[in-house]
Amino acid sequence: MKKTFLLMAITTAGISFGQGKMQYPQTKKGETVDVYFDTKVSDPYRWLEDDKSAETGAWVKAQNEVTYAYLDKIPFREQLKKRMEKLWNYEKIGAPFKEGKFTYYSKNNGLQNQSVVYRKDESGKEEIFLDPNTFSKDGTTSLGGLDFSEDGSKAAYAISEGGSDWRKVIIIDALSKKVLEDTLVDIKFSGISWHGNEGFYYSSYDKPKGSELSAKTDQHKLYFHKLGTSQKDDKVIFGADKKRRYVGGYVTEDNRYLVITAANSTYGNELYIKDLTKANSPIVTIVDNFDSDSGIIDNQGSKLFIETDFNAPNKRVVTVDAANPKPENWKDFIKETKDILSPSTGAGYFFANYTKDAVSFLQQYDYNGKLVREIKLPAVGTAGGFSGKKNEKILYYSFTNYTTPGSIYSFEPKSGNSEIYQKPKVDFKSEDYESKQVFYTSKDGTKVPMIITYKKGTKLDGKNPTILYGYGGFNISLTPSFSIANAVWMENGGVYAVANLRGGGEYGKKWHDAGTKLQKQNVFDDFIAAAEYLIAQKYTSSDYLAIRGGSNGGLLVGATMTQRPDLMKVALPAVGVMDMLRYNAFTAGAGWAFDYGTAQDSKEMFEYLKGYSPVHNVKKGTHYPATMVTTGDHDDRVVPAHSFKFASELQEKQTGENPVLIRIDVKAGHGAGKSVAATIQENVDIQAFTLYNMGFKALPKK
Repeated sequence: MKKTFLLMAITTAGISFGQGKMQYPQTKKGETVDVYFDTKVSDPYRWLEDDKSAETGAWVKAQNEVTYAYLDKIPFREQLKKRMEKLWNYEKIGAPFKEGKFTYYSKNNGLQNQSVVYRKDESGKEEIFLDPNTFSKDGTTSLGGLDFSEDGSKAAYAISEGGSDWRKVIIIDALSKKVLEDTLVDIKFSGISWHGNEGFYYSSYDKPKGSELSAKTDQHKLYFHKLGTSQKDDKVIFGADKKRRYVGGYVTEDNRYLVITAANSTYGNELYIKDLTKANSPIVTIVDNFDSDSGIIDNQGSKLFIETDFNAPNKRVVTVDAANPKPENWKDFIKETKDILSPSTGAGYFFANYTKDAVSFLQQYDYNGKLVREIKLPAVGTAGGFSGKKNEKILYYSFTNYTTPGSIYSFEPKSGNSEIYQKPKVDFKSEDYESKQVFYTSKDGTKVPMIITYKKGTKLDGKNPTILYGYGGFNISLTPSFSIANAVWMENGGVYAVANLRGGGEYGKKWHDAGTKLQKQNVFDDFIAAAEYLIAQKYTSSDYLAIRGGSNGGLLVGATMTQRPDLMKVALPAVGVMDMLRYNAFTAGAGWAFDYGTAQDSKEMFEYLKGYSPVHNVKKGTHYPATMVTTGDHDDRVVPAHSFKFASELQEKQTGENPVLIRIDVKAGHGAGKSVAATIQENVDIQAFTLYNMGFKALPKK
């Protein structure tokens, strides 16, 4: 590609909130032009991709000044915050797990920025094990992973600073909690998996040249760190000879096998094993292509249990002997069904957690493949957990839906008995609300499910403030879960609707594939049809509809609002992939090509991407909805330049009085590990902005 570049600074214009068009910081234009298949594409805001420049920093500051000045004038913003904080302020306890002689669990007293890891000894005495709130003064450093050695005497935990995907790993004596050696650094997209007590496996990239927040990283490697040695001496186990963008490694519970997965995109992986009981054993190939997703979930001696969608789009579990592990030798253990399988193991059993029309359905199997029972759940919703070590007597699972705060249940696998372990005390009357699942028709006739949640007795008169949420990508399923922010929204008379769009994983590989590459428009059509259904059924109207989504869902919102700006009153794209011609130039973005394709693939793919890319489809003279783009200045998953460029295009070309703001969290990333205080404030600002632009001068009457 031929490129030219001219860096320009920004100046701040006056800020006016009276009638008429808002005044924004004047974002100067550069002269960058790229050429794709003889087509010239200008990129005037390319300079905003430089996250290290003073000019970009000044732009961020100027935009935030405008945004917060606008938000500060919303009369009910503080009232909304007080209610959000009050509702959020309840004790949250995670499912317990045993390591060595201790039982560990997480706990948050309500408004702590980060949850604290506690433990109890065999006498029941409780103590703090790790308190991430002490990692930094401002609560922006979070716990990113914790794993114990085989006997529980040592632990390694990862921390994330400012929301970055780059991690540091700290190794401690689990008994005394004293640090044992130097901190490991520059670790990314990695678990921590111990081999016995001698050390652990982890994955990372070579540190990129230039900005670590935006520079491309695409050769992932698996390392082994032996305790007592320097990180520079860590041995590369896999990934040095051939480039893969994502490499992972984990050790089976019996410490017999190292399992290695390798992928170049977010779908499809190679699968390998290494026998750790034999010195210098070779790495054995099980799957040598990227045409399916497969992983080893357990073993009995040399008998491997593999979760796979190979020849089974809805997934199945197969068995094979490690001596001859190729797919031609696989035998069904849990067969594929019409529902989507997500298996787990614990206490000597297998648990088949199925997604059935976006909600959970569970079955329990023994190690002979015999169905033990169907597990009765508390209600219709989402169950997770059902995992643990083979010698456990009790397992734990979580249950939630859109009206039920997440609770922890204990489960005794031999009898099948379930009991409440931890039920949160939330100041929210779940019984006053209801969820309704509907199936609406998309543009091409496809039936798409959507769950709509609201206060009982809500009048369907087209005047209810409504948030329509979606994602539609990367085989990810949106299943029911409780949210304090959504509870506050519904308390104030709001309707909350979640559409299970194509591109997601709700109906398996075919559903996912139907929303990828040259079929990506199906996702936007599904979302548009969801909005039209809500309007036609008088849940809301265009004057009271907001659309919301994050990451790939941010792309969804950006594409939908540029294709149908008349359909909604408010648009809320968060940490979105907005420049579809350049997403693969940053961090690990090239790995998203299975879903998106790239502008370099072909002229057809380039033209298709350019046809919906939000940055490239903002048109001058258009009345766009009131828009608040949200991102974090440390987002190294979807770099904030996507949002910066999209907001700049909208601010320049918007016609009419609807505001276009960008809210940029400082020292924040893609979302994981964000402090409770920052999360509350972000949700308050989003809801205040939304209601205010729907014409509310005070919170709606309940």
